[in-house]
Amino acid sequence: MRNTFATYHPIIEFGFFCVVIGIGMFMIHPVFLAIGASAAFIFAILTGGRGSLKFTLCFLLPMIILITVINPLVNHQGATILFHMRYSYVTAEAAIYGLLMGMMLAAIMLWFSSYNKVMTSDKFTYLFGRIMPSISLIFTMVMRFIPNYKIQIKRIADAQKAAGGGREAETLKEKIHSGIKIISIMFTWALENSIDSADSMRSRGYGLKNRSRFSIYRFDRRDGMAALFLAVMTIIVLAGCISGACHAEYFPEIAFAKATALQTASYIAFACICYFPVFIEVKEVLVWKHLESKI
Repeated sequence: MRNTFATYHPIIEFGFFCVVIGIGMFMIHPVFLAIGASAAFIFAILTGGRGSLKFTLCFLLPMIILITVINPLVNHQGATILFHMRYSYVTAEAAIYGLLMGMMLAAIMLWFSSYNKVMTSDKFTYLFGRIMPSISLIFTMVMRFIPNYKIQIKRIADAQKAAGGGREAETLKEKIHSGIKIISIMFTWALENSIDSADSMRSRGYGLKNRSRFSIYRFDRRDGMAALFLAVMTIIVLAGCISGACHAEYFPEIAFAKATALQTASYIAFACICYFPVFIEVKEVLVWKHLESKI
């Protein structure tokens, strides 16, 4: 599926992820977490398809359950005791807080998975190449080398398996020997690849003072409207958080701030921010279906 949000200016995309991840990390509030987690899940499905769904069901969901179970076992704060164990007890507040912490971690991981699909290395270099060229270069190379190394390790392992007649290592000694051989080959490949990268950078004039820059990104009217919308929504959310309208406490008892107009506005504004790329995708699909119906 075509990712329409990825066609926006990189500063819009980067700012969006900074807002949703930043607020999601520091606002341990059930409404904010429910909005953020649901939007992150839907957007991850739109960008990653079945892979994101499998990742959520096989890893994130068990992680949430595990944190929900473990937190009340190690954290005994809270006034509502559910049951006693031999040497301790479990409280409802600790269990709920563990559930919210699991949702927070899951939402952040989903946002980062979408970030890797939307914010490519060339976009990151475009934003920070002039401000901090060395750091942006290192970050871009690391983000690129990690998937490359995973692919190369699989290729080496398949080649070693084919060289052995298709036979896989069975005993522990054979597995260790095979792993050492793969690491040795991988280390050699990495050194050769680093030399090729250095030669390529030198031939393209990296580090020269008068080196020109080319960019395909242009900040147009659509980007300006998106930036204004996200900025206004972010200001409303921050106003609600700073004023205490969205405050939540979990220990010793669960307590939330009194419902106000600013609190409701903060919830709606955060939902508008999180679901912004989803709205864009839905709008694109509806427009496409409308144009198809006229053919």
